Amino acid sequence: MAAQRWVYAFSEGDGKDKKLLGGKGANLCEMTQIGLNVPPGFVITTQACLDYLAHAERQLPEGLPDEIRTHIRRLEQQTGKVFGGADNPLLVSVRSGSAMSMPGMMDTILNLGLNEDTLSGLIHQTGNERFGWDAYRRFIQLFGHVALGIADTHFDEHFDAIKRQAGVKADIGLDAEHLEEICRLFLEVVEEQTGRPFPRDPYQQLELAVKAVFNSWTGKRAVDYRRQFNITPEMANGTAVNVVTMVFGNMGNDCATGVGFTRDPGTGENVMFGEYLVNAQGEDVVAGIRTPKPVSAMADEMPEMYRQLVELRNKLESHYREVQDFEYTIERGTLYCLQTRNGKMNAAARVRTSVEMTNEGLLSREEALLRVEPDMLEQLLHPRLDPEHKSTPVATGLPASPGAAAGKAVFDADRAELLGRAGQKVILVREETKPEDIHGFFASEGILTSRGGKTSHAAVVARGMGKPCVAGAEGIVVNVKARMAAVGETTFQEGDTLTIDGTTGNVYIGEIATVDPEFSDNLKTLLAWSDAVARLKVMANADTPAAAQKAVDYGAQGIGLCRTERMFNAVDRLPVVVEMILADTLEERRDTLDKLLPMQRGDFKEIFRVMSPRPVTVRLLDPPMHEFLPTEAQLLEELEHLQKLHVTMQGVGELVGSLRLLRPGARHTDMPAPFDVLNAELVAEAIAKKRQMLNKVRVLYEVNPMLGHRGVRLGITYPEIYRMQIQAVLEAAAELQREGIDVIPEIMVPQVISPEELKIVKQYTEEVQQQVERHYDVSLNYRFGTMMETVRSTLRAERIAGYADFFSFGTNDLTQAAFSFSREDAENKFLPQYIARGILRDNPFEALDYNGVLKLMEIAVKDGRKVRPDLKVGICGEHGGHPASIRHCHHIDLSYVSCSAPRVPVARLAAAQARLTEEEYQ
Repeated sequence: MAAQRWVYAFSEGDGKDKKLLGGKGANLCEMTQIGLNVPPGFVITTQACLDYLAHAERQLPEGLPDEIRTHIRRLEQQTGKVFGGADNPLLVSVRSGSAMSMPGMMDTILNLGLNEDTLSGLIHQTGNERFGWDAYRRFIQLFGHVALGIADTHFDEHFDAIKRQAGVKADIGLDAEHLEEICRLFLEVVEEQTGRPFPRDPYQQLELAVKAVFNSWTGKRAVDYRRQFNITPEMANGTAVNVVTMVFGNMGNDCATGVGFTRDPGTGENVMFGEYLVNAQGEDVVAGIRTPKPVSAMADEMPEMYRQLVELRNKLESHYREVQDFEYTIERGTLYCLQTRNGKMNAAARVRTSVEMTNEGLLSREEALLRVEPDMLEQLLHPRLDPEHKSTPVATGLPASPGAAAGKAVFDADRAELLGRAGQKVILVREETKPEDIHGFFASEGILTSRGGKTSHAAVVARGMGKPCVAGAEGIVVNVKARMAAVGETTFQEGDTLTIDGTTGNVYIGEIATVDPEFSDNLKTLLAWSDAVARLKVMANADTPAAAQKAVDYGAQGIGLCRTERMFNAVDRLPVVVEMILADTLEERRDTLDKLLPMQRGDFKEIFRVMSPRPVTVRLLDPPMHEFLPTEAQLLEELEHLQKLHVTMQGVGELVGSLRLLRPGARHTDMPAPFDVLNAELVAEAIAKKRQMLNKVRVLYEVNPMLGHRGVRLGITYPEIYRMQIQAVLEAAAELQREGIDVIPEIMVPQVISPEELKIVKQYTEEVQQQVERHYDVSLNYRFGTMMETVRSTLRAERIAGYADFFSFGTNDLTQAAFSFSREDAENKFLPQYIARGILRDNPFEALDYNGVLKLMEIAVKDGRKVRPDLKVGICGEHGGHPASIRHCHHIDLSYVSCSAPRVPVARLAAAQARLTEEEYQ
């Protein structure tokens, strides 16, 4: 069996094998092999890193030190220099590089191989004493920090002291004597901090540097970065080490170093982009010690070098067929390319370059679609904070609904509505939100809660409205009664201005400027290409005509979920709904339903009109009745206040009587308004109503309301409610049909567990259909189906399909049912630990659970289509806008996905990518 190979020269490595060689190493190999001027070097593999990290004592793998020495000898032959040689020393850089680009997250060491002997050789070789000492001081500090773990502050205090002594602000103002003194002080720092002298042996330096780079894979920066960007071990595991012959941009004014992009990463414009510094090393460009020049200035300062740089840029982009982020050094008139990688860009630049590179023939349409991460599109669809802002957040919660907003803090929905209608911008701040807060949502710029997760009421509603939301900001203590909140020692009152960023979860005191979204022509083009490729249709969750119009604007092909309870929560409807709930007899309940019927019919008519000729799926009433009423605690508190007020009003009545004695002839209407005795009657009436509501709340109390009297169970025990809603849907369709407007209503029954339940509601529907058709003299075209959100319904799908034209998976509730998790409790308590410890890979309320929930869905799809081969099947939970979940939906042959309107463009692109990568699905 052949021995494990740990090292590959740039001339040998496979430029496509980024898993083994890391992205940087693979590209160095590929650039070398296509003839670009790359300093010679070699790559130590990611497997060597993994073996080293797995070793109990962190020892390099057997055979690796010998391979390193062999490749160093090859470099000596290629360069004519000697590693550790006093006359013509070979110096190298040691750089990290994983399979996925992680800029700045792991460590680099430059000028390795320097000691007192090789320094003399370097000075003699270059004839530049200042350059030699400058290279040495950089090496001591970098090596001391990265390989020996010495904090930079120990070096910086000496460096700053010498600059003050020399009367200079920038290091370029220091002469050779200053730099020699700095090196002496730096060497003393190393001995003081480590207890031993700075290592002189270049091979010892190299071994320590390789270990340091390997260790940086498990450093906090790298671990946090991988967690933040969901980089899994399958995507990148371990870092390679690139050992590269040093070339110097700081040997004089015919030298330079720079960073370039083949296109502008901020806009995507097809122009040369980047910065450079004359007489500098690469770290100077990124460290901000000196202000670099725009690359365009090189055309005048170093015209031949600029011509070569443009040529390099063109070669890189035409070869890699991707925007490149590259680093280069000019050493005494020779241009070297030190590395290249795919450029990181914002969403606008990524979309623009995808379209333009396709039009230029560099990419196919399929390649263009695959190079844009769907989630990136959210940057383009919501206002976002001005990237130039420097503010520090006071708290961070969950990024529950993307976008940024600023406004005055308001602590209750009524006041939010009052101020919002008056034209003020407000942020609704609550511990948690409830359905009765909906009017406050409409009036607010954004929502901030101290409890709840990404799928909490606040999050789901805000996403549906396209409003920013930060949920579960547990660092904020909200005191609704005092109308204030505290974050540590910082407090803010009602009326203070807040800014929230629903994309990051950050909360700021004060107003930060925002940048408006743009639905550019390039984005429209890219999404049109997506629709042409995708098999899954993309629908939207929308509950109002305005939301429906937004869905159309975003390219939705229909509404997959219209929640009727959102209409019930409107300010003009809620009192009627409460009256219906408080009704003691069927006649009383029918009277209030008769008031709701025209309201609901009008809602549906406007939504159908906006969406015509696209389908609209209307979910019949789902939440339990008590959700439309205040809580018992809230009612008890209100009753206590009203009773105290009633006693006060009785006293006021006595006062009014006394005033009449004191002022003979005074009439009742002459009394000041606050002393109007009729107010006592009003208070008494309010007390009676509140007591009635309290009694009803107690009657409706359930131990676990989410598993109680809701959904189809309401429709069977109170058939008049579902009949009214069905009548409203069908009458709205009939009226539009008579106007010549094509509508496709779909009536969806929630929380079904049994085919018998669906059969009963279908019977209601057919009876109402006959009445409406006779009244309007039309023949109605509609579909009838069910929401699949219980485990039992997925297992009874074959029978249920006998009564349904379509299934729609409500994956939020189905996930809760499959896991026996309450989503708010899980996300706020134990779920983060489950993910951190590897019990679960993803939050199942964000990413569709492959091993459980998806299996239930697959069973339902297959069984349902045994009975009804043309069964339309979709998903209407928030998973419908999650790219990885959409890929699962494509795989099990769903017909459509439905998500909040702002996620529709994301879903359109994800649906196309699911089709293009279906052969790779695992």
